[in-house]
Amino acid sequence: MKVNVFSFYRNQGIYLCFNYDILKRILGINLRSGVAAFIFFHGNVCAQRTEKPNIVVILADDMGFSDLGSFGSEIHTPNLDKLAHEGLKITQFYNSGRCCPSRAALLTGLYPHQAGIGDMIQDKGSPAYQGYLSKHSVTIAELLKTVGYHTIVSGKWHVGQVESALAHNRGFDKSFTMQNNGSSYFNSEPIYNDGRKVTFLLNGKPMQRQDTSRYLTQAITDFAVKSLDEIKADANPFFLYVAYNAPHWPIQALPEDIAKYKGSYLKGWDVMRTQRFRKQRKLGIVKDSWQLSPRFEQTPDWNKLTAAEKDFWDMRMAIYAAMIDRMDHGIGEIISKLKAIKKDKNTIILFVSDNGGSGDTVKDWDYVTQKNGTPGSVNSIDSYYPPWGNVSNTPFRLFKKNTHEGGIATPFIAWYPRGIKEGTTSDQVGHLIDIMPTCLDLAGVAYPGKFQTDTLTPLEGQSLVNIFKNPIRNRSKTLFWEHEGSRAMRKGDWKLVAEINQPWELYNLKTDRAETKDLAATYPEKVKTLAEEYQQWAGKVGVVDWNKIK
Repeated sequence: MKVNVFSFYRNQGIYLCFNYDILKRILGINLRSGVAAFIFFHGNVCAQRTEKPNIVVILADDMGFSDLGSFGSEIHTPNLDKLAHEGLKITQFYNSGRCCPSRAALLTGLYPHQAGIGDMIQDKGSPAYQGYLSKHSVTIAELLKTVGYHTIVSGKWHVGQVESALAHNRGFDKSFTMQNNGSSYFNSEPIYNDGRKVTFLLNGKPMQRQDTSRYLTQAITDFAVKSLDEIKADANPFFLYVAYNAPHWPIQALPEDIAKYKGSYLKGWDVMRTQRFRKQRKLGIVKDSWQLSPRFEQTPDWNKLTAAEKDFWDMRMAIYAAMIDRMDHGIGEIISKLKAIKKDKNTIILFVSDNGGSGDTVKDWDYVTQKNGTPGSVNSIDSYYPPWGNVSNTPFRLFKKNTHEGGIATPFIAWYPRGIKEGTTSDQVGHLIDIMPTCLDLAGVAYPGKFQTDTLTPLEGQSLVNIFKNPIRNRSKTLFWEHEGSRAMRKGDWKLVAEINQPWELYNLKTDRAETKDLAATYPEKVKTLAEEYQQWAGKVGVVDWNKIK
């Protein structure tokens, strides 16, 4: 049997490749079926076809658990819903509660503190909070490159601004990245008035976005599509990481997209939460035994608002919905390109969000530039505020930055025609730290003890491939969180959680994932046991008391 496929085996920089036809010509011998001959090459010099899958990871920014149609929303997301219908939904998947920590966890397979980003990108004075990717971590791109993958990133980077942490120095061949957390969607003008600048890098070189007609979500999509087109003739597989800024504030959207949703939210937040919750039950996203958490306590009574106030709030949510709609449209463009270049059949697509819906109140912040032009335009800077963030996170409590379910739960979609059964749903527990080992598993790469000259922190995540094969497989997993003093752990169905300077709360997520019944007083020994385990983890990864670190 003739085999015209090279295989890779990496050991200390040596790659082992075999191809029967080439070896037959070089060695002048006949190779029988089942007889292998080998040639050694130093360095990654083999340009050849493999059967390794292409991998696309798509990350949304500040998008809540219920914001996709396939997870309960009324927002038009046909492309993501199609991926969900044709693939797998995991209903108990988690992120790290905020943009920087979640990105670090996704890229490295480590808890954020282990990757150097326990908080944001400012150096807080300890290795766990240094504000950029640690030298003891390695990215998915860096490891996939060792077996011939093309590596592309388009979108929000936000895992450090030091040279060693930039995308082009962390394994990506092609990169269009926004280094900061927030930007106008229409240009590079700063949205902060405290001296921060918005920085975009194109393959490592600074660039400015001044064309106010080119929406940022579209620019991120365009670079991804263009990069795929440039490698379409290459036989090697690719890893594409698309990190959309949408729907992170400032809430700005294209007028035609806003028009689709204007007036859709005049029913108010209570009605919208109830409608989403009912749809989630119907879809099997939440269990019938779970209750909808109470409305966020600072949310006004919709029925007591004036008509003008209702119109104002309706517009805020319409803009937010429009941002998700446009992101979904961009994902559709990427899928269309995959089909056009005939790469779709052997491509796996993973979709997640970096944290729950936001409760940010940017109109109240003195370090954000105040622009009060036409809502949704380049001349307006606003967010959609806790009342709508509470809707995004249906049925859960609280928001981005919190470690209650509203802050850390994310929709998860996996689509892979060759490896995932159509229309499956799993309630197995997963986390962004599982993305790295999943990619390595799919590509046949072992996580090394060292990379280049640096010793690596051992992986924390576990591959999801077994869940792809068997969605109801029992998967035991204990997870931990800490962000700016908000802390939590989940062990089996038990969750221990506390916001900063607050006592521990205890919930049984099997019966009460919306965290409506605190069982801490009922099971004090359980609280004590879990709290001790949390402290052991916190010590291991370098958590520092947030009251002291600032």
